[in-house]
Amino acid sequence: MTTRTRLLDPAVGRALSAVSATAKKGLGDPALAELVVIRASQLNHCAFCLDMHLALAREYGVSERQLDLLAAWEEAEDVFDERERAALALTEAVTVLTDTFVPDEVYERAARHFDETRLAHLIGLVVAINNWNRVMVSRRIPPGGYTP
Repeated sequence: MTTRTRLLDPAVGRALSAVSATAKKGLGDPALAELVVIRASQLNHCAFCLDMHLALAREYGVSERQLDLLAAWEEAEDVFDERERAALALTEAVTVLTDTFVPDEVYERAARHFDETRLAHLIGLVVAINNWNRVMVSRRIPPGGYTP
């Protein structure tokens, strides 16, 4: 596997970073934000982003149990609360758009747990991490380059 060193034009990188930071801040829950970006990164097989965001999640106090069971969150009912579950369902629906649109019931479930502004930031965060995942995977950036 060849690592492609230049990630992005610096201006594009700054813009993507700004979107990510704004969405995380607007969501208002750094631990939940990390669960969301980790789940999207799992779906997109982005080792770099997983490595980075698992470290950040631990800094924000996300439990090892949640991190261990995140890939099977639907079956781990006692590990994730209803708000987290709604955010994770929306994350998966927005990340995997191969068959259809985001189902109305998934969107409505999230809307019951997040006001309009926080819901917009949640969606923005999912879109941002999907962009980063695609950059890192397409450039074959290996894990380990992030230091908290």
